[in-house]
Amino acid sequence: MIHSISSANLERIIPLINAYQQFYNAGHVSTQQNRSFFSQFGKQSDKGCQFAYFDGTEPVAFATVYFSYSSTLTAKVGVLNDLYTLPSHRNKGIASKLIKHCAKFAIECGACRLQWVTSRDNTTAQALYKKLGAKQSSWEFFSYTP
Repeated sequence: MIHSISSANLERIIPLINAYQQFYNAGHVSTQQNRSFFSQFGKQSDKGCQFAYFDGTEPVAFATVYFSYSSTLTAKVGVLNDLYTLPSHRNKGIASKLIKHCAKFAIECGACRLQWVTSRDNTTAQALYKKLGAKQSSWEFFSYTP
């Protein structure tokens, strides 16, 4: 079952956030920083919302939708910035359910689409995205830190 995450239940998914950051070799993983950063999201936040998939009472996956804007589309877009499923729960359709849930949420909040990036070597995730009908962008992603 999918639930939205707020400050009331954020502690339940902090371990998943930490594992996600370790999966992507994010460097220093700080529970306190994660607690502070992710507490700004929720169903009523104009910044975005986190969702978690629970297997019974245990959270086993999460996704975060942020909102941004596209000048070329002249529209609001939902950005699926995080998607992570515990290795023990992969290949069970959970990520697919979370993506669909996040897309519905983004559209309900006025976004024209849900978009995201993943690492080039994450071919397992890419196969899922293509299976769902997501289109791969022709844009190149860049990052700059002065």
